[in-house]
Amino acid sequence: MKYKALVMQRGVRIMVKENEVAAMEIEGPKPNNSDQINPRYSINVLQLLKSAQMQHGLRHGDYGRYRRYCTARLRRLYKSLKFTHGRGKYTRRAMNESTVTEVRYLHLVLYTAERAWSHAMEKRQLLDGPNAKQRIYLIGRLRKAVKWADLFSRLCAAKGDSRTSLEAEAYASCMNGLLLFEQDRNWDTALKNFISARAVYEELGKYGDLENQVLCRERVEELEPSVRYCRHKIGESNLKTSELLQIGEMEGPALDLFKAKLEAAMAEARSQQAASLTEFHWLGHRFPISNAKTRVSILKAQELEKDLHGPAADSLPVEKKLAVFDKIYTAYQEARSFIRSDLASAGNADSVKDDLNGLDKAVGAVLGQRTIERNQLLVSIAKSKLARHRDDKNEKVTKPEELVRLYDLLLQNTGDLSDLVSSGRDRKPEEVAFSEDCVLCSIAFRAQRCFYLAKSYSSAGKRTEAYALYCHAQSLAENALKKFQTTMDTDEAMTEELKTLYNECRANSCIEHATGIMEDEKAPENLSKKISTISLSGVDKKAEKFLIEKLDVYESAVGESNVKSVPRIGVFPPAFQSIPRNPIVLDLAYNCIDFPSLENRMKKDKKGFISRLWR
Repeated sequence: MKYKALVMQRGVRIMVKENEVAAMEIEGPKPNNSDQINPRYSINVLQLLKSAQMQHGLRHGDYGRYRRYCTARLRRLYKSLKFTHGRGKYTRRAMNESTVTEVRYLHLVLYTAERAWSHAMEKRQLLDGPNAKQRIYLIGRLRKAVKWADLFSRLCAAKGDSRTSLEAEAYASCMNGLLLFEQDRNWDTALKNFISARAVYEELGKYGDLENQVLCRERVEELEPSVRYCRHKIGESNLKTSELLQIGEMEGPALDLFKAKLEAAMAEARSQQAASLTEFHWLGHRFPISNAKTRVSILKAQELEKDLHGPAADSLPVEKKLAVFDKIYTAYQEARSFIRSDLASAGNADSVKDDLNGLDKAVGAVLGQRTIERNQLLVSIAKSKLARHRDDKNEKVTKPEELVRLYDLLLQNTGDLSDLVSSGRDRKPEEVAFSEDCVLCSIAFRAQRCFYLAKSYSSAGKRTEAYALYCHAQSLAENALKKFQTTMDTDEAMTEELKTLYNECRANSCIEHATGIMEDEKAPENLSKKISTISLSGVDKKAEKFLIEKLDVYESAVGESNVKSVPRIGVFPPAFQSIPRNPIVLDLAYNCIDFPSLENRMKKDKKGFISRLWR
């Protein structure tokens, strides 16, 4: 019987009879020949790239890892498509519309563009920035990314559906804008490319599923800073430095080039301003700054300090404040490293060494002050978490022991700062006053530490120790409050905090005293109850009941929160129980039976003369 092979849409070959084929051709609808000749492929470009970038390095800004992934992905695509470029000798194979016979060819072009772009971004993230030779290589990589992105856009316009062609066009516009952005020229053309890409993503964000809409909106937000910066460069808008810094704090792979550009511009501006920074003022001293790198680092730290002590500091989130403190710490550490390298190369010039030592001392003192401020911010965060109830189940509970540890750090910081300031021989009145302020702050920190140490003992049920510590914290707070009130420059915030601490110590000491007396009064009664329930046969059954024995009674088996007791859930290991088994038969009567003698029935051994010889 004759059969005919039909190739279905998914590539499955099915053998049917010839007359059944004719019936299928007659009854079924006629296929669209244009769709079979020119199939339209669909790629969700933004979702594909976003998932690949987040899973392979760009979540942490590792462009080298993402480039290696793109290379491995291209190797697999070339091998699976059998689109290799020859063995041994490289033979270039053209990529055009006739070559694209399935969607993986479009993936091939897309990942080639991504590999070139990630290589350029990897060069952009070098520690000291790309030099002239590396910058030429970087721009060459971006040009190659633009070339492949344009080819991807043309192929998607010919072989892809409408949405795929729009996303490919937006992708190519972004690449062209990034190239012009890096080259610092044709800002109007770069602006047109970024606006075109943003318009496409805005329209695509109105349709599709929720995940696709969120990705499109994120992409629009990533493109917005580049649009604003291009308008600023061509003079259509006047962006302030603070606004540029706010833009630079945004996250996203599309903003990494913008951040690098902004950081380079800010470094150039700081180097120009650093020419006027010739002296460092600290507590009445003036230390000359001769090294340009030291000037830039100090100037960077001072600019960051304005964000913490400026008018907008109250509206700044806590996470950003901590990030600013980390940047300040890094900047001052860089300045100290430059100062110490200058000290090593100063030679025998005593005057230069004295100035450098004084500058190192001043920068170290300022760094110590910022460290104290950062730890005080951590203390305020911990206090707010300790005061409020835990609403979120995943939120970590703050214990008093954590505040004790933070106040230990503050005491160590104030001690180190006081020792550093008082280490000089010729001390000025400003330094003496600063040392006295450090001593006062250490007394206040000791009072706070003692208060939270008492809280930790109270939570453990140790009433005597908690009462003694509350009384000691009260006396420390009273002593610190008197000393703060006698000073000329009174810190109102610290004074109010000490007053609150004094009142809380007094109230908590009374509570601990009363609680301790109540527990002492109830102790004999509880003891008598426990003794009265003791039985000669063993432990009290009522007291020894476990949770599995009283499931019908709503009673806690864990105990009180302030007493460390073992939860009574069940007996472990479980006790032995008697179970029935097969009887054991023991033959005990065997040894008591007297059996009759059988010797008369046994054969007697008759031995003759010959048998005796063979013995």
